[in-house]
Amino acid sequence: MTSPPATGVPILRLGDVLVTGLLNELDDEAAVLFTSELTERIAAEGARGVLIDISRLEIIDSFVARMLMELTTTARLLGARVIVAGMRPPVAITLAELGLQLTGVETALNAEQGMAALGWHQSPAPPGEARHDRRR
Repeated sequence: MTSPPATGVPILRLGDVLVTGLLNELDDEAAVLFTSELTERIAAEGARGVLIDISRLEIIDSFVARMLMELTTTARLLGARVIVAGMRPPVAITLAELGLQLTGVETALNAEQGMAALGWHQSPAPPGEARHDRRR
């Protein structure tokens, strides 16, 4: 059993991909702790991919934008690919207006597309059958 993260931001493992998300309440100190925790998990678990869902963020300031760029660079050095998913249109517009480009950060429209880009594919259930095989 693992202890909860100090930031309160859950980091889940699906195969060799770590999945996490950012919330509006993440202040600068929590963002630094989150980056440290996620970096440690990438290294400790040999993750080859990371999905960061930001669909709940209503704003991104320059500090969080820089944190995402640095996290992406650090993860790449550790052999993991990072995809930021779920950016809301107002967030994208604000980033563009501020001239913040998130250099090196891969994005996806939503978490499902981000997971697919990382090689994670959900197998559809055959029509008329439940996802769990109940035959024994």
